[in-house]
Amino acid sequence: MTEPHWLTASEASKAFAAKKLSPVELVQALLTRTEALDPKLNAYIRLDAEGALDAAGAAEKEIAQGRIRGPLHGVPVGVKDIIDVATLPTTCHSHILVDNVAKADAVVIQKLRQAGAIVMGKLSTHEFALGGPSFDLPFPPARNPWNPDHHPGGSSSGSGAGVAAGLFPVALGSDTGGSVRNPASQCGIVGLKPTYGLVSRRGVFPLSFTLDHVGPLTRTVADNALMLDAIAGHDPADPGSAATQSRHFGRMLDRGVRDLRIGFVRHFHETDMPAHPEVTAGLEDVARVLQAEGAEVRTVHLPTLNEFSGINRVILCSEAWSIHAPWLREHPEKYGELCRRRLLPGAFMTAGDYVGAQRRRLELIASVEDALRDFDILLCASSMDPSSRMDDPAETARTYPRQARSPFNVTGHPALAMMAGLSSGGLPISVQFVGRYFDDATVLRVAAAYERATPWHTKRPPIG
Repeated sequence: MTEPHWLTASEASKAFAAKKLSPVELVQALLTRTEALDPKLNAYIRLDAEGALDAAGAAEKEIAQGRIRGPLHGVPVGVKDIIDVATLPTTCHSHILVDNVAKADAVVIQKLRQAGAIVMGKLSTHEFALGGPSFDLPFPPARNPWNPDHHPGGSSSGSGAGVAAGLFPVALGSDTGGSVRNPASQCGIVGLKPTYGLVSRRGVFPLSFTLDHVGPLTRTVADNALMLDAIAGHDPADPGSAATQSRHFGRMLDRGVRDLRIGFVRHFHETDMPAHPEVTAGLEDVARVLQAEGAEVRTVHLPTLNEFSGINRVILCSEAWSIHAPWLREHPEKYGELCRRRLLPGAFMTAGDYVGAQRRRLELIASVEDALRDFDILLCASSMDPSSRMDDPAETARTYPRQARSPFNVTGHPALAMMAGLSSGGLPISVQFVGRYFDDATVLRVAAAYERATPWHTKRPPIG
């Protein structure tokens, strides 16, 4: 059997059923690996070893009794530390909330527990899901398992690093401008920002009500579909939640891409924001692979990245300021420098700026909708560069905004990022697939076809 720490959620579930492994044995193996590797990675803010072992013991007893809650029964999961887990602190990686203990589970945690999943603990993030890799916070920043001298992407940084390093098979993150897909891109795993409204955000500390999503990070596309099956669903107490019947997101994973029409948004990485040459080559190779698998791939044009990112910035800064203004006025010193700097522009944006951005947002949504009438899926860049070094803040500041993820927070379409190769420096490069509203299943279908046709999902970081 595969080493326990490299088992996917699907493989772990099969191993439990075959009595080759128990949930307690898996959790113990992951705790041992965490003890060895996490001092180098800082993926965890709070490891709940006792709680995880207790939950694993309960899951093991249920298996013995023939009571299986679902495909995630006994599967360990890591949780970004802006998502409430009852009795554990939700610190948002900030001095401001360092003693904030959650009284109840977020809806997504309730759903994971109902599916039998085991919460391993709370994971590093950028402060309030907005800052960057920072050293003036109460906990150290997470590092990239492909090279711990480099950052792992963010803001779901611990989620990406931990999944890629084999500390847990699956994790939850949040995505407001790309914060699930960025760590997926930089850590060489699969990260999905579901359709806006598909997954409840109740119990998740907000950054921008218009743009916030919660999504899964996994090592395989099949595991991503399993996670989405578990967490999706209407929540009438979340004003952004959609009353949709979308479910069974893995139902088309084995159907391939024959006869699908894929629109390649080349101008994002060719002219709007010229990508690193190895990223450009990787994206062209993705197009060739999908064509060889039977898809029709043609170039498509959308508004420029600058338009999308500008609208994202105005909406995000305005809404984030409305959330943080009281704390920023009373205790600005409790924020890390980077997060404080990113929040303050919201103080200077007017109602006219915000309303104008929301109006333009509707036009940008219409442009993507027009493209998706002609194409089943859009293909584009995620990150324009491999991850930069942690000790080079200038390069991190330069490369971090060089991405094509925020357009689909503005529009709310489902978007998935996954590994598409390794740079000459041994760091992951990535691709992004975007689909129609509530057609997350087709996004996963295309990603699964690409995964089968390439070796990247079999690669492991050299950390251990």
